[in-house]
Amino acid sequence: MQFRIIMIVFSGLASLHCFAQKVVTLKTLLEDLADNTTVARWPEPFYKESQASSYDRRSVSPAKPGWFANDDRSQYIRTEIAGGHKEEVMMDAEGPGAIVRFWITTFKRNGKIRIYFDNSKTPSIIIPAYDLMKIGLNLGRALLQPHSSYEPKEKGGSTLYLPIPYAKHCKITFEDNDADNQPRYYQVNYRTYIAGTKVRTFSLKELNSLFELTSSVNERLLHPGDPVSGKSVEIEKEILPQKQVNAELPGGAAAIRYIVVKIKTANRDDYEQALRSAILKIQFDGEETVWCPLGDFAGSGIGSRPLQSWYRSVSKDSSLISRWVMPYKTSARISLLNLGDKPVNASLSAITSPWKWSENSMYFHAGWKSENNVAIRQTEEYKPVEWDFNIITGRGVFIGDTFSVYNHMHKWYGEGDQKLWVDNAAFPDEYGTGTEDYYNTSWAPVVLYQTPFANAPRADNQDSFGHNTFTRTRNLDAVPFKSKFRYSLEMLGWENGTADCAATTYWYGFKNAKSDITGNQSIPSALSPINK
Repeated sequence: MQFRIIMIVFSGLASLHCFAQKVVTLKTLLEDLADNTTVARWPEPFYKESQASSYDRRSVSPAKPGWFANDDRSQYIRTEIAGGHKEEVMMDAEGPGAIVRFWITTFKRNGKIRIYFDNSKTPSIIIPAYDLMKIGLNLGRALLQPHSSYEPKEKGGSTLYLPIPYAKHCKITFEDNDADNQPRYYQVNYRTYIAGTKVRTFSLKELNSLFELTSSVNERLLHPGDPVSGKSVEIEKEILPQKQVNAELPGGAAAIRYIVVKIKTANRDDYEQALRSAILKIQFDGEETVWCPLGDFAGSGIGSRPLQSWYRSVSKDSSLISRWVMPYKTSARISLLNLGDKPVNASLSAITSPWKWSENSMYFHAGWKSENNVAIRQTEEYKPVEWDFNIITGRGVFIGDTFSVYNHMHKWYGEGDQKLWVDNAAFPDEYGTGTEDYYNTSWAPVVLYQTPFANAPRADNQDSFGHNTFTRTRNLDAVPFKSKFRYSLEMLGWENGTADCAATTYWYGFKNAKSDITGNQSIPSALSPINK
């Protein structure tokens, strides 16, 4: 009798646990996509982020030839015969999981993309072209974006941010109807949840029922707005060379929700240098986790160029705005440091509000590094390098970067692929297809564009000479790591030359998580001349 009672109690507790377990659905993912607090907590349920792409399959290992091979087009997992036609398999992933970013580009776009769920022989989604803009769903420009190079009939690509969950399995294929060997490039970012996670598989019926939610998410991502409540702390002061000013934030468990900074210089010509020499520093609970030049932190790179994204903005009046949510347990301090040789006038306002600190709460980090005259190489024959944006040890979540370049060549510098390594992986969890592809565009564009999660706020010249800035931030495609994270970029271009490179990385981490930038921080130097 006693054993029976114990078993009944145990069964009841197990039922309660299952009932309490979060079910991942299209609705919950859409809600998370437009919630900037989600990334500040360790993900529950936990997932591994991966990418399927058309990277050159000759790239097998850093120790073997072909690691920098650059034929990143029309590379597939395998070829299948279905219904009398060939289908090239682009992605084949066991669930439970969710597609969280789908990027493609090509020239001619004939063919069909098919998406299969849960080992079904029948596709649930058929796209009648190698063009996500033809998906036939009522989505706004935040969830479905044409690239800056997009042309209605020929060259160009598109990126889909509509989350697509699946319970057991997902396969994406392409039936190619062009006989002239069209270049097909793709990247599919997806989550794989831990075993036992409950996921409801995507359906067009459910999507149609969520029209109001998708419309709201689209509008919120495009126009995030400003906070209306919270405690405000302000600084307005002239900062002399090599001096800093500090602002102590309210004590107790809270989170910074909004920061706006504006600086002025006596001489207009000094302004761009001041944005690189004025440093934003933030301490949380006694530990400094943010050290970054203001312009780079804001995603604008060199110069206060307009930017409109989900987490950050640079407004028409040159105000630098951050909407990163930054929790702390007991205390926080924001400092502005002037490393330049001339005074700057600075104003800063930060808004905080209560935060329920828990074991899943993480600290926000932003680190910056730079290196002048980085070698850009045309082919593997000239021994290119992988330039590390950051290497992090500890537990956390990678959430994005800003890449600010001064290109000394009159040729494109961005042929290299991004490589994201998580924990003890022997091969990158993300292996890209080109620098511009990572930043949600294609075909070596040197143009300005603005989207919620990827932007190009500066592009000086059509041949890519001079200053260029790309930035990409993440939400559903954030990358959790348990012990180590590395982000590197191949330094490949259209000719041999050099570029000055600066990288800002944004991430969240638990206490004692460290990046290799910390303690070995780059010091901003004079800007490269705009014309040579």
